[in-house]
Amino acid sequence: MAKTNKIAMISVMLCFFCMGFVDLVGIASNYVKEDLQLSDSVANIFPSLVFFWFLIFSVPTGMLMNKIGRKKTVLLSLAVTVLSLLIPLFGNSFPVMLIAFSLLGIGNALMQTSLNPLVSTVMGGGNLASTLTFGQFIKAIASFLAPYLAMWGATHVIPSMGLDWRVLFAIYFVVGIFSALLLGVTPIQEEKIEGKPSTFVECFKLLGTPIVLLSFLGIMCHVGIDVGTNTTAPKILMERLGMSLNEAAFATSLYFIFRTIGCLTGSFFLRVLKMRTFFLISVCMMALAMCGLFFGTEKWMLYTAIALVGYGNSNIFSMCFATALESMPQKQNEVSGLMIMGLFGGTIFPLLMGFASDAVGQAGAVAVMAIGVIYLFTYIKQLKTQPTNN
Repeated sequence: MAKTNKIAMISVMLCFFCMGFVDLVGIASNYVKEDLQLSDSVANIFPSLVFFWFLIFSVPTGMLMNKIGRKKTVLLSLAVTVLSLLIPLFGNSFPVMLIAFSLLGIGNALMQTSLNPLVSTVMGGGNLASTLTFGQFIKAIASFLAPYLAMWGATHVIPSMGLDWRVLFAIYFVVGIFSALLLGVTPIQEEKIEGKPSTFVECFKLLGTPIVLLSFLGIMCHVGIDVGTNTTAPKILMERLGMSLNEAAFATSLYFIFRTIGCLTGSFFLRVLKMRTFFLISVCMMALAMCGLFFGTEKWMLYTAIALVGYGNSNIFSMCFATALESMPQKQNEVSGLMIMGLFGGTIFPLLMGFASDAVGQAGAVAVMAIGVIYLFTYIKQLKTQPTNN
């Protein structure tokens, strides 16, 4: 049984790596913008489109899990994700990329809704926030590798395939196939749903529970800041330091490097610190980062700010998600769907940031993200006051 659990945990963590594929949209949208000569507001349609599907598919996915199980739902999500990575290998026109990013968003909505509860199944209870944070660490590895793979492809075109920066999609396509095969052959025992599954309306009624609604808004802000920084950081360097896109793409990797470090260390801190204390430290780091991104004109200042927001934002999702999930243990599938619907913040924030940056420059985009940071300060009082291992 222990061996099975270890294999199950490995396969689930590899799925977290695949979950990180969605973060390639930040650097990819910048390359598409350059290839097709798009404005900021038009280019930001791509990350917005990816996260739009979370609004549509998250709650239905929670209901689907009640019918077919969590593992089968994750396998379905991997199938859609693999298809989304295959399409750009045949071209990078505007319609092709719209279809690819739409499927990437749909697949990720399915995956994020079903994979987090699947972790709860594999774990069998205990240290959920810490385990989810470790999963976010694995996810962040895929996130920060994406800009490097895109930069390598942009400067080393594969003659026989002509993929340029899109070699990123080819590499992640192979990983996605392997992940689906491994999960498919891994036995995972799931508990049967007792009683009648919730209806669509009953799922949304759960938002009437204050902690569920406030956690939902917290996740919206977290993802808005995440996608916003991912997309905007290179533009800030290009605007203020005159860098080229290939040079400025390092900003996205820097963000994800520190988000990765944050997830890795956060899985430890969440075991020894009060969740409320760690959340406060994280949000204070993000507030300092917003000041640096808004006022900074020196490379060291901007890089420091990007690193701070990367570390500070790394554990917000896990803490909000775990708080909501543990508040209603009998409705975890439904609550998971609602929480993942909060990733719709990745649609709202980039759209507003695109209009703001077209109007007043990248400082306008930073101001939009700062609103999300202000909300997270108000969420702090909702968190546990005891260490999460209790």
